[in-house]
Amino acid sequence: MDNKELWQSVLAQMQLQVSKANFATWFKNTEIISNENKKIIVSVPNAFSKEWLGNKYNKLILKALFDAGEQVKDLEFLINPQQQKNQALPARNNQSSTEEDFGQLKFEEFKINKDTNLNPKYTFDNFVVGSFNELAHAAALAVSDNPGEIYNPLFIYGGTGLGKTHLIQSIGNKISDTFRKKRVKYISSEKFISGIVSAIRNGSIEAFKNTLSTIDVLIIDDVQFLAGKNKTQEEFFHAFNALYEKNKQIILSSDRPPNAIPELEDRLRSRFEGGMIADVSLPDYETRLVILKNKAQEKNLNVPEDVLEYIAINVKKNIRELEGALNKISLHCKTNTSPITIDLAKNFLKGFVFSPFDVISYKKIIESVAKFYGLDEKNLFDCTRRKEIVKPRQVAMFLLRKELKYSFPAIARKFGGKDHTTAIYAYKKIMEENEENNKLSEELNLIKQRIYSG
Repeated sequence: MDNKELWQSVLAQMQLQVSKANFATWFKNTEIISNENKKIIVSVPNAFSKEWLGNKYNKLILKALFDAGEQVKDLEFLINPQQQKNQALPARNNQSSTEEDFGQLKFEEFKINKDTNLNPKYTFDNFVVGSFNELAHAAALAVSDNPGEIYNPLFIYGGTGLGKTHLIQSIGNKISDTFRKKRVKYISSEKFISGIVSAIRNGSIEAFKNTLSTIDVLIIDDVQFLAGKNKTQEEFFHAFNALYEKNKQIILSSDRPPNAIPELEDRLRSRFEGGMIADVSLPDYETRLVILKNKAQEKNLNVPEDVLEYIAINVKKNIRELEGALNKISLHCKTNTSPITIDLAKNFLKGFVFSPFDVISYKKIIESVAKFYGLDEKNLFDCTRRKEIVKPRQVAMFLLRKELKYSFPAIARKFGGKDHTTAIYAYKKIMEENEENNKLSEELNLIKQRIYSG
């Protein structure tokens, strides 16, 4: 495999593991310029990319290189002076900066519609429906047929890589095709936040609001990232009301329901809960197999049934992982004349095969619980009775017992030598509330999705 093919393989993996906005920001105009003596040098366009890729994505890139068969000991990022010069941006007036705030991705490989920011590959026709997403799918279809008149806002939530972005973009694409006069705009929350920050800095916040007010269908992905950003929430609240009062359709996605988003203003939470809320959960084996067959057909891959079944049985994390596994098979088919066999697939997909013992750990549980409740991990071990700390700590204790079978004394030792009766109390309390409280049950399921998704 030459350097270009190798880096394309890495980029394919990165697209599955980072948001579109982050991929567009940090991986554009990068390439391998040297691969010698187990050291790979990657050319990057500027110092920001060098720092971010080196600090944030270094391990992910190394893993992708390893999965591609490279035994890399050293990875270096080198600034390309010519690219850095070419990327110098001229000063922009407020109007152009406002338009750019919507983050129109311009990569040809994404084929993004520059007016809507939608990827045309996301349609209802290639969206696989199963018990895990049928309510969300039905609601999405209803909204696409009657934008602004039913289920407004539509709020879809679920774990990473389960198809939320595919579904909400399918709505936008169908509305664009059916109602050609309606202006549809898809924005990731990261781009929305950066757009507001930029507009405030440039003194163009009114122009930003005016641009929003012309939208007929506003789609915002990953709204959980609005948590804690008070100014952004305030501006979004006013934009939300302005659109809602004109019967403009609002579609939102998140990794959790509105009532589980920490540091979300009550008035926004109330607006989010005022429409239709639908969840997307983990697909079952039959659905995973259908997804694989559809994806293989799209890629014109002739993959034996037993190989697809092996992937469907063993890759259980999410749909994104399924597609990643199939991409590995696709890469083999393109670079080798020999047919793919079950033995080759087993060897080729070692990094994708799901095993709870490979994924779940004490550290993963603590990390997942802390992130879900918007805390630092160290907060879970604070000697405090504050409710916002006590509940997450009890949930962590419950999961250590339930998922890892830790003894109560062992759990107590992990939390600073507390009496083991404290761990017993926490376990029983969460167990009882889980049986009676649908909200807590929902939270536990979402946390476990995070834990088992690696």
